[in-house]
Amino acid sequence: MMLLNHSFRYEIPTVIEFGIGAIRELAGHVKALGGTKVLIVGDPGVVLAGVVDRLTAPLKSADIPFAVFSEIEADPDIGSVEKGLALAKQEGCDLVVGVGGGSSLDTAKAIGIMLTNEGHIRDYVGINKVVHQAAPVIAVPTTAGTGSEVTIWSVLSDKKAKVKLSVGSPYNCPTLALCDPELTVSLPPHITAATGMDALTHALESYVNKATQPISEGMAVQAMKMIARSLRLAVVQGENIQARSDMLLASLIAAMAFNSTRLGLAHALALPLGAHFKIPHGTVNAILLPEVMQFNVIGNPNKFKEIAAIFGEKVEHLSVREAAERSVSAIRQLKQDVGITQSLSDYGLREEHLDFIAEEAMLSGNVPVNPRKPTLEDLKNICRAVMEN
Repeated sequence: MMLLNHSFRYEIPTVIEFGIGAIRELAGHVKALGGTKVLIVGDPGVVLAGVVDRLTAPLKSADIPFAVFSEIEADPDIGSVEKGLALAKQEGCDLVVGVGGGSSLDTAKAIGIMLTNEGHIRDYVGINKVVHQAAPVIAVPTTAGTGSEVTIWSVLSDKKAKVKLSVGSPYNCPTLALCDPELTVSLPPHITAATGMDALTHALESYVNKATQPISEGMAVQAMKMIARSLRLAVVQGENIQARSDMLLASLIAAMAFNSTRLGLAHALALPLGAHFKIPHGTVNAILLPEVMQFNVIGNPNKFKEIAAIFGEKVEHLSVREAAERSVSAIRQLKQDVGITQSLSDYGLREEHLDFIAEEAMLSGNVPVNPRKPTLEDLKNICRAVMEN
């Protein structure tokens, strides 16, 4: 229930075009945005899979020149932004098309910022530090997880310093999200599972946190309903276009929810764990989420009861607390069903690492909005609980 004195703001500057075959209209969108030469930003995987060719075909047909930048790895380094920016300036590109998962899209967005802003991308780490609107960016997601195609965030890495850097600004939102479910059909099951659990974590943490508001709540609920009915199917029936469409749309909607609310402890811990132990972002969120939920249940039991019902738990004759606890078991089962069985120790986390992981996590802006205030020991206990299978 929303308090009468609770004010909020919701804003999304991104236009969304969603549908099977949507990428065939890319050239028209480039022209409408005034682009004269396009920088296509995608990781080597989308190049090898022929996805970039599917984007360049309509550009060639419309005689729109382009250059391709593909020096991107998982957890993209700030060096990739510098290299992509240099290529864009060298080639005279004035519009960026990002294609792929979060790494490609976050890099493309950061390049768009640096085409119109002075200095180095490090200068804009934090929230609302970007001075000028980015160059036009069209985001084409090929995974259903990060929702980067509509978010204010670019999450980058400084791999020498082993830290993750987040740039957050409405100016960092893509101009257009071009979402074609067909591009996700070839995703292997383990990536489908991890990215889907990432989308779920976005929706769920936004829904239960202290910054929640009516618009984000509605979107978070819708995203969770779609994930509940379609994530398992998308993992085991990759060719199921309805399940793929549900997951791509759920990812996008979940991102629209957390854009204005931030997240919670799973994401606060995921950033240092990912930076130091190279755990894929979706996987680390999936590992952490049930334990974070267990910790948070008493902070928002009514919301957790609703989550339990969304995921098929029978809660009618249970107390609020008992029903809320069912949400945790439901998500544990979902994680198991989609094949995420790893523990943090599988990636090298040990007891002696927990102090600095907890200390770094506590600096996250996701901690103050979490439904239950944690101590450093609480964060370490969450990690301990998922250090073994």
